[in-house]
Parts: sequence; C-alpha cells; structure tokens
Amino acid sequence: MAQLLLIEDDDQLRTALTRTLTELGHAVTTAASAMPGLHSAVDATPDLIILDLGLPDVDGTETLRMLRGVSDVPVIVATARDDEGEIVRVLNAGADDYVTKPFTARQLDARVRAVLRRVPGNTGDDESITIASLWIDPRSREARLADRPLELTPKEFDLLHYLAANVGSVVSKRQLLTEVWGSPYGGADKTVDVHVAWLRRKLGETAQSPRYLRTVRGVGIKLVTPGSPEPEPDPTSGDLP
Repeated sequence: MAQLLLIEDDDQLRTALTRTLTELGHAVTTAASAMPGLHSAVDATPDLIILDLGLPDVDGTETLRMLRGVSDVPVIVATARDDEGEIVRVLNAGADDYVTKPFTARQLDARVRAVLRRVPGNTGDDESITIASLWIDPRSREARLADRPLELTPKEFDLLHYLAANVGSVVSKRQLLTEVWGSPYGGADKTVDVHVAWLRRKLGETAQSPRYLRTVRGVGIKLVTPGSPEPEPDPTSGDLP
C-alpha cells in the first residue's frame, strides 16, 4: 500500500480519484490547492505525489519546483495539455511522470505503481498490504482477517497475496496459473477454482455472497474492498471461455 498525496482543485475529480485509489489499496491524503499541498508534502511524508498543474493559488510548474526544494518524493503531474513542449517543461521541472486529462483512476494507479517500482529499494513486493480488515505480510508470510490469523497453505497465501497486490483488477485464470503456479503454458483451470474456493471459505465468504473475492463471469476474479460498487463486466475483455 502506497501513501499518496493528491493535489487537485476539482472537487468532483478529487473525490472520485480518492475513492478509487483507496479501493485499489492506497492511502490517500488530499489538498485542493498548492500551499496546503506543500504543507502536506512535508508533514505527511507521502510515498508519491499526484499534482494537478491547474491550481488556483500557485502555478503548477512553480508548485513542482517548490516541492523539489523540500522533498525528493516522486511526483506524477496531471495536465490537460499533451503537446511536447508542456511535457518537456514539467519533466525538466522535476516530475517523474505525467498523465494527460482525461484519464481513469486505474490508468493513474498503473502509473503510480510503475513510478514506485523505479524508486531505489522500493520494489513493493515486500510491503504489507491492508485492505479493509484484511492484512497480508509477504515477508513473514502471515495474513490476518479482523486481527485473526488466517491458516493458509503456501499456495493459498501466494494466491491471496497476488490478488491483493492487484486489488481492484480482474485477473484471469491463465494469469494466475502463470504468476502463482508458474505454469506459463497453462494448466488445469480446476486447480485455480479449488484454491479460490478454499480461500473463500477461510475468508468467511461464498461465491454467492462474496466480500473480498469477486468473480467476473467469463473474465476472471478480483480482490476488492468489501462494499465497493460492482461495475458491469466487459464481455470483450479477458481470455476465459
């Protein structure tokens, strides 16, 4: 889980991004203008800052330069302009990456994870993950639900950790067989089905009444924050029959 600081003056966009990024496993602090954002950058010590350039009090590029004067935390800039001059300008001012509006929270999440992977000593693979009352620590290979230890087999733990590391994203059975079982050329889908069923039981849920593990028919499975809204499945995505 990454600690993010979102500096964005658009109330609707800030609320929507905060909600979805939280569902995707991040902790999000927000600011609606540059100066409160600069204070939060110092006080909250985030892992990464998402900075809108169109702020009401201080120009976004100047805000970026001010940030660089007090912190070397990675910064992703959000800009409505996609011309080469604008991109070069913000990168030269100290941005680590940029996204052009409009963008989705999932696109932003992918950029966040990519930038954090480039931070020396921060692969993200060893960080504990907290999603609602579920806690997973890959270093100790422990998992807890509502502060109660989960008794998982090694493969159940690997499956849970992989799904949690990709929280909110649909993962196909083929992808699970490759990444969790190490079978890049496929394997028995039933293997995944059985382990998911065992994992559901230990999480205290069923396929009919899911909390964390949500099946997207014909696509795959995803781990979600309990109570998050369920979008309509995309029948064109995924590789399951």
